[in-house]
Amino acid sequence: MGKVTGFLEIDREEPRYEPASDRIRHFGEFAIPLSEGRVVDQAARCMDCGVPYCHGDTGCPVHNQIPDWNDLVYNGDWEEAARNLHSTNNFPEFTGRICPAPCEEACTLNLEDVPVAIKTVEQAIADKAIRSGWIKPQVPEAKTGKSVGIVGSGPAGMAAAQQLARAGHDVHVYEREPKAGGLMRYGIPDFKMEKDHIDFRVSQMEAEGVVFHYGINVGVTTPLSELQRQHDAMLLCGGAERPRPVDAEGVDLNGVHFAMPFLVQQNRRLGGEDVSGERQLTAAGKHVVVVGGGDTASDCVGTSFRQGAIAVTQLDVRPMPPELENKLTNWPNWAVKMRTSSSQAEGAIREFSAGTMKIIGNANGHVTGVECARVDRKRQPIAGTEFVIKADLVLLAIGFAGPVREGMLNELGANLDKRGNLFADTMSYKTSEPGVYAAGDMRRGQSLVVWAIREGRQAARSIDFDLMGKTDLPR
Repeated sequence: MGKVTGFLEIDREEPRYEPASDRIRHFGEFAIPLSEGRVVDQAARCMDCGVPYCHGDTGCPVHNQIPDWNDLVYNGDWEEAARNLHSTNNFPEFTGRICPAPCEEACTLNLEDVPVAIKTVEQAIADKAIRSGWIKPQVPEAKTGKSVGIVGSGPAGMAAAQQLARAGHDVHVYEREPKAGGLMRYGIPDFKMEKDHIDFRVSQMEAEGVVFHYGINVGVTTPLSELQRQHDAMLLCGGAERPRPVDAEGVDLNGVHFAMPFLVQQNRRLGGEDVSGERQLTAAGKHVVVVGGGDTASDCVGTSFRQGAIAVTQLDVRPMPPELENKLTNWPNWAVKMRTSSSQAEGAIREFSAGTMKIIGNANGHVTGVECARVDRKRQPIAGTEFVIKADLVLLAIGFAGPVREGMLNELGANLDKRGNLFADTMSYKTSEPGVYAAGDMRRGQSLVVWAIREGRQAARSIDFDLMGKTDLPR
């Protein structure tokens, strides 16, 4: 905990944002960090609540010891706080920026809608640790002689690779793209997390012995079987990027795109990659309609504004949620309530209970609008409620349907679960094929970065145990 009476004396405070009129003019991070003293004040609010739901499964998938490092920050021992934080989370500067903070939903003070600013303190600890030079490569004292191949360098693959390298194994990460990070690099906009944070960790991991191989599309350019022959174990962390199909007339019109190609291309531009040979996807000077109500849709909104969209409308088939949740029915679980992202606050028009009936185009085959209707609780259109929204660009952001099966998964031939994800249990992380493991979104479906880090760490422990007959790696 922090100060015994801190939660009674100190108000909750979070970092402020640059004004929307300023931040939409650039793609960089726009949160204005709290001063160190104000972060200490926020850590001081952590109370002796008896049962700290914030760091159980309900609040934190990686089981961050939140009361402990809040107390350490309050008492001025930032370096020990950083050690504590990194004992459960390999990349707290990632989660401190892009995790939706279920820990704060589970905080006891959230019963009064003023939870401890846990995410703010986490990011402050991580950033201070990096600035202060406390984060150094942890090179193993001895090598095991075992080799592990990891497919995918997203948060699950990176976490597993770092854990296994520190255990003394030779670790090789195979990545389809030119740089590491997976959708953290290519899907999440820079205004939420700049990519130098990923570059720092890649450099650290390379110093620890991890070898990254880029431009390797396993199952397409390189057979999985070839890698299986080279390594004692394979861990598949290829993500879940197969888009959910859209059953609506007009999705094949020019100007209608899935969200990820739109976001990925913009991130490639910012990363200095050559996209000149690609079809240019831009919202500049356009009326944009984003179909979907989740984080990916919100990312499309913010990116569209920064590209120079005239107007952005977001369609959510779900009804408008209540302003505040009923604490007695859902705390400490994640609540359904009205949430406005920083991107939506930049001027998006939000339509709730809005079903997409069809996408309208002109004689040249280009989109001109989206025909919608209000829907009932069963998401069925209500007669007489139809309306049309002008659109020059439509971005489909309605989620993902599991991992891509063409290529690696088809070659592997392992069992899938009922949702189409690669099957592996959460104790061993073994697939039905000997020597092959799975973790992250490829195993659990589209999820949070913090869940991917947890699964990568736990899969690494399972692999280390199977290879060595024992393990010191934590779950």
